[in-house]
Amino acid sequence: MNEKASFFKRRRKPLIALAVLLALGAIVIANLQSRREKTVSVTIDEVKRQDLTSIVSASGEIKPKKSVNISAQVPGRIIKIGVVEGQEVEAGDFLLKLDSTQYEANADRDRNFIRAANADLIQAEARLQRDKNSLGRQQKLFDDDLISKDQLEAAQAQYDVSVAQSNAISFQIKQAEASLKSTMDNLAKTTYDSPIDGVITSLRVEEGEVAIIGTMNNPGTVLMTIADLSVMEVEVEVDETDVIGVALGQQANVRVDALPDTIFKGRVTEIGSSAIQQATGGLSTQESKDFKVVVTLNEPNRKLKPGLSASADIIVAEKQQVLSVPISALVLRDKANVEAGAAAAAREEEGVYAVVDERAAFVPVVKGITGGMMIEITSGLEEGQSIVTGPYASLRELKDGVLVKAEPKKETTIP
Repeated sequence: MNEKASFFKRRRKPLIALAVLLALGAIVIANLQSRREKTVSVTIDEVKRQDLTSIVSASGEIKPKKSVNISAQVPGRIIKIGVVEGQEVEAGDFLLKLDSTQYEANADRDRNFIRAANADLIQAEARLQRDKNSLGRQQKLFDDDLISKDQLEAAQAQYDVSVAQSNAISFQIKQAEASLKSTMDNLAKTTYDSPIDGVITSLRVEEGEVAIIGTMNNPGTVLMTIADLSVMEVEVEVDETDVIGVALGQQANVRVDALPDTIFKGRVTEIGSSAIQQATGGLSTQESKDFKVVVTLNEPNRKLKPGLSASADIIVAEKQQVLSVPISALVLRDKANVEAGAAAAAREEEGVYAVVDERAAFVPVVKGITGGMMIEITSGLEEGQSIVTGPYASLRELKDGVLVKAEPKKETTIP
């Protein structure tokens, strides 16, 4: 026993040295293996709470809420224009006069015809009364067997003719009165007064031009346009993928190209119920559809003019202090253990790569609203959790358990 104890006592230091060498070797081997493991350089950020505003942007043009095109209702030469483009007018103000000579002549003709017909009617009624009296006398004589039946029938026929002539003249008078009414209506249409309070936004004719009325293939002459500029709208075209989120009453910020330093506030007052039909060569296209959305401005500027190009940012949703991540952090990958015949939505899942112990770990998430370059996460992540936000090439290579290395954030310098 003493010899064995003395042997281990003599060998203790070498054994300890060997154990230390083995431990150092294991550490070196582990380091070498970790160095040989592929490392992906990524940008890392934290899940934060912030305010998000979801916006639908669309472009269009400024239009007045009420705009009236004054078109020619009767043909005629323009003899007088009482307004100029840009002039403010009130309802009832004189605008324009057409040559009314022909219509005045037609009115005089109808009046004279009515007068002549009334005179003829007086004569016809007098004859009718005479023939009526004669028929009465002939009837009495016939009853006394003093005249033949032929004489009575002749008197009856003369009376019937007089009644028919009197009725015919009455009908002619009514016809002439209707013609006079139509002529007076056409005569009134040679003078144009403003139907609304507004501004002459377009004056398309000059004195001496001939106004023509519209037909099936010809829209006719539009003399001028009057618009009420006190209420202005922006008519924009919203893509079919975005119009679902737009609702009446939503607030909007409007920018006009001609007034770049001014932001106009407005609200959605109209949403088209059907897509705008954009025909090409007589056939409607099957491409992406747009819907008309009207935004009414709260306080229109007098500098605004119909037809100015504008864009509207419609606020479709707002949330305060919600968990959010950059949109670039979202990735879509195939689910494991999914049947081959499953739908595409069932085969894929969306999520982000969280960073756990310097390694990537895929975490499925549920999205909320999108605001700018950030998106709300309603479940799956916690505040302060580290996630991979890019770059895109690195996100494509990431798998669960891959070792990641954080790239230094680039600082933007303002010149």
